[in-house]
Amino acid sequence: MNFRNAARLLGMMAALLLLTACSKNQGYGDLDKFMAQARSAPRGHVEPLPQFKAYEAFTYSEAGKRSPFEPPVDAKLAMLQKENTSSIKPDFNRPKEVLENFDLNKLKMVGTLHKAGSKTLWALVSDGQGGIHRVRVGNHMGKNYGRIVSITDTQIQLVEIVPDGHGGWVQRPRTLSLNEG
Repeated sequence: MNFRNAARLLGMMAALLLLTACSKNQGYGDLDKFMAQARSAPRGHVEPLPQFKAYEAFTYSEAGKRSPFEPPVDAKLAMLQKENTSSIKPDFNRPKEVLENFDLNKLKMVGTLHKAGSKTLWALVSDGQGGIHRVRVGNHMGKNYGRIVSITDTQIQLVEIVPDGHGGWVQRPRTLSLNEG
């Protein structure tokens, strides 16, 4: 027997061995049983996707009116103030101070200064843009003609002059507290 015949005989024996390994007589009964159970089991139900609601953009068109984040001026109080102080109005001829260019909501009190030998207490106010300004009683700040009426170690009390909605003006007290953070 030569080498070719031996190799051919060996190849045929390997093929025969592979065919016998794949026959159905090897006992795949447990796999057939599992597949039959899986096919007969009830199938699940997939819920349909919810309806998509398109986003509707909202444009705030009341920019010239009172901010919704500021407390409203009490109408009764405004009427009483109007009757008692109808001469309230801002001084339009006065030169504006630097802090009157900023909304009061953007300004933060960051500290106080007291000069030795002086009774004047100065407050330090951050403008939100990196600047720190020194103010005292009588200075103005905020866009609503706010005038500082008192300064303590923790607060700046001021009075703003705002439109009352009837062509007049009313005073509104505001407080700027020390920013502890």
